[in-house]
Amino acid sequence: MANEAGGERLQVILQAVPGWELPSDAVQPLEGGITNLNYLVRRGEERFVVRVGGMNTHLLGIERNREYEISCIAADLGIGAEVYAFLPDHGAMVTHFVEGDAVSAERAADRSVMRRIMTTVRRYHDGPAFPGSFSVFQIFRTYEQLALERGVVFPPSAATALGHARAVEQALGPVADPVPCHNDLLAANFLEDGETIRLLDWEYGGMGDRFFDLGNFAANQGLDSVGCQALVEAYFGEVKDRHLAHIYLMRTMSNLRESFWGFLQSGISSLEFDFLDYAHSHLARVMDDVTSPQMVEWQAAVEVR
Repeated sequence: MANEAGGERLQVILQAVPGWELPSDAVQPLEGGITNLNYLVRRGEERFVVRVGGMNTHLLGIERNREYEISCIAADLGIGAEVYAFLPDHGAMVTHFVEGDAVSAERAADRSVMRRIMTTVRRYHDGPAFPGSFSVFQIFRTYEQLALERGVVFPPSAATALGHARAVEQALGPVADPVPCHNDLLAANFLEDGETIRLLDWEYGGMGDRFFDLGNFAANQGLDSVGCQALVEAYFGEVKDRHLAHIYLMRTMSNLRESFWGFLQSGISSLEFDFLDYAHSHLARVMDDVTSPQMVEWQAAVEVR
């Protein structure tokens, strides 16, 4: 595949970048990602990353104009890659290449590294407002409807999980203090440049619940109860039962979002990836939580009174 984007599409995009009238020195695909395609482009001494949006990604709730605006805010905060060009007609964005080391999920779960990551997270949580909003509860309801319209078959456990999600949503109530959120804190989106741990891939960003960012981080790094306590301490400076319960609930909701994302992708994507296996594996994690007695305890701890 230069794939789903296709070699011809990529060439059209490269020719549309301002100031790139001449052929680039070299273009090579970058590994990682199951929604978009990324390419490293060398132009003399400079290096850039060309990010090409996948097909039908608007159905996943991704708005490229919003992603561009948030990426610019993240760059201004010193935690993202500087944007060089935005090509909305081509669903593409070009950023300056950031030198740095990848951060594995295992390394991200290390207490010292986690504290550094949370410093970055706090920087954008406390920063300028992002355009758009993000609600995990609305997201997986939308994913379910779109998947059903495309003939995707859900297992019975999916309905059970959604029932528990409605109970969680009711217990939490409306978000009292929406903040700028990334909403996709995979280790693959962390980059350590020696001074700062930067964040890439802002396509799901928007104003939302800070605890979803934290729960999403916990889910993606596979944090257990000890790890979640370390996460709360790294972010808040102390561990409160209510905060911990909120993160546990959002860890479960994050896995449910990933599950329904996978079900929808199985009906819309042409990428060579087993989205159904991805969906079922995340749904199994959700069911482990929602069938646990702790689920009721977590809901009681956060319930709006």
